Amino acid sequence: MKPAQTPPPFRLLHLGVAVRDLQSALAFYEQTLGFQLVRGPVDDPIQQVTVCVLGATGGAEIELIAPRGDRSPVARYLAREVGAYHICYEVPDIERALRNVGEKGCLVVSPPVPATVFNGRRIAWFFTPTKQLIEIVEAQP
Repeated sequence: MKPAQTPPPFRLLHLGVAVRDLQSALAFYEQTLGFQLVRGPVDDPIQQVTVCVLGATGGAEIELIAPRGDRSPVARYLAREVGAYHICYEVPDIERALRNVGEKGCLVVSPPVPATVFNGRRIAWFFTPTKQLIEIVEAQP
């Protein structure tokens, strides 16, 4: 019998929220909830979105994601009136993490690609067996 392989550590990084109007959402999070702009807004042509990252006291981060046109995957979520889009974890080894989740029944929907908002660090996406969308981003070297 093969010993169970220890999964790589997943560190909670942010909650992704799909929005139609990035500027209005940004104003709400800053003025009403006390978040501050940490990064962005930046356009990500690979993901077909414009994103910004907001931070709050205690280290919680929220990524606001607006589609760049009707072909963006985020546009499909917004069409279904879904706002909470994904949860993101940082992992030390993105390939190992994808192998591990794949062995556990997750469906990888996007292999590692560079992300503008993370200064070129690679991200990947997968669905859990319970249909939750998870983003992983490789840790900084």
